[in-house]
Amino acid sequence: MKEILVVANRTLGGEKLLQAVRARAAEGDVTFRLVVPQTKPTAGLVVHDNVVREAAQVRVDLATSLLATEGITATGEVGDHDPFLATMDAIAQQRPDEVIVSTHPATQSGWLRRDLIERVQRASGLPVEHIIVDLTQESLPFAVTLVVAHKTSSGEELIDRLAAKAAGGERHMFIAVIPQQDRSGSAHREARIRLGTMLERLDAAGLLSAGMIGDPDPYTATINALELFKVDDIVISTLPKERSGWLRSNLIERVGNAATVPVEHVVVTLESNATATTVAN
Repeated sequence: MKEILVVANRTLGGEKLLQAVRARAAEGDVTFRLVVPQTKPTAGLVVHDNVVREAAQVRVDLATSLLATEGITATGEVGDHDPFLATMDAIAQQRPDEVIVSTHPATQSGWLRRDLIERVQRASGLPVEHIIVDLTQESLPFAVTLVVAHKTSSGEELIDRLAAKAAGGERHMFIAVIPQQDRSGSAHREARIRLGTMLERLDAAGLLSAGMIGDPDPYTATINALELFKVDDIVISTLPKERSGWLRSNLIERVGNAATVPVEHVVVTLESNATATTVAN
């Protein structure tokens, strides 16, 4: 069976790249392996390496899930920060028959300024197709909602609201961000458990989703995610006002002032969710 290596980061969900993958898949007897280099934002806030890696994994998870819904077999992995090394590492690990590299247009692409396409062609000897995705001119072929929650991440009100958004007719993806309470290992593990439970509930509801652990400060976690992903709107879930530290810190208003997309607030009481804790955010 023929294997095609696809290398992309922010352009991974672009329609032109999806069209190329669909065309190859239609030929039959082909599988795809996705490699997402850990690319940091070129401007804006300082984003830590662990956040960049988690963001790359979110792209892998969403892309493989999306292709699976179309009957296309694909695996994925996070690659080196250097896209050339990420590509050559993947080729050395399991030599593909062909490589597809997706980038922004030349005026926006650091990969092209480093002659990535030509270097991969010379070093690998493989056929390399270059797909240009201009996200400033074309929207993604699906809506993307950023969901920020912690103690309320599996609350009935939140899951129901996200399901209602997905039922609007437009193909929808959800990126969940769970801020950990502090920087300790135990807090990270607890946030990871919450994220896993939330993604299981979203999957059970038939929603396409992936997620990551965010900075202990929910505002920083949200802004970091906006630096790393192109989203259409934001949903922030909290406990009621008298129990929510996030609301006492004016999180909704602060994110609304900083974001360029709509921000929705969903209140979760937790009384209807027997598995959730009632400790305030």
